[in-house]
Amino acid sequence: SCATASSTKPESMFTGRKKIVKPEGQTADEFEEAVAQELFNLEMSNNELKSELRDLHITAAKEVDVTGNKKAIILFAPYRLLSAYHRVQSRLVRELEKKFSGRHVVVIGQRTILGRSYSRRSAQKGPRPRSRTLTHVQEEVLNDLVYPTEIVAKRIRCRTDGTKLLKVYLDPKDQVSVESKLDTFATVYKKLTNKDVVFEFPPQEQE
Repeated sequence: SCATASSTKPESMFTGRKKIVKPEGQTADEFEEAVAQELFNLEMSNNELKSELRDLHITAAKEVDVTGNKKAIILFAPYRLLSAYHRVQSRLVRELEKKFSGRHVVVIGQRTILGRSYSRRSAQKGPRPRSRTLTHVQEEVLNDLVYPTEIVAKRIRCRTDGTKLLKVYLDPKDQVSVESKLDTFATVYKKLTNKDVVFEFPPQEQE
């Protein structure tokens, strides 16, 4: 592979710094720096993505274990940049999955959840916005996880032990490209929300 300009610099030269913006007082860990560096490298080297990636950054990155000794990477993007991510997401994910040896990559919007006490605080006028409730944020995490595939239906199944299992049905037109990621989606959702979910495709009508 061709040597990049940065490979001649000391290893401590982390040129992807602008691709990760942590909340004040937090610093990026080694893994987050590696992801940010790959985002920067893509911006520098991939003409198709260069202009789209210029204004994008992440706030965090995490690696999670998925079934079958696989790993997945969660990128957390500022909520205001999510629609810009969506414009390049399929191409960006494809490139990052190549860079990270086939690990699945998902992009999740960073949202703020306001607790039930929000409207009780004297400084706040009116009820908390629905977009900031736990339920709504968890629904949006589902949509982010599977993007650009659409969710076509959801069912809640009550199990014999009284716990609930959410079944999420995805658009069958994407079955070929998404089927291998269903375990990843379920694992990441559980990690982020502590809730069990099963992703499936609706049964096809027989012709």
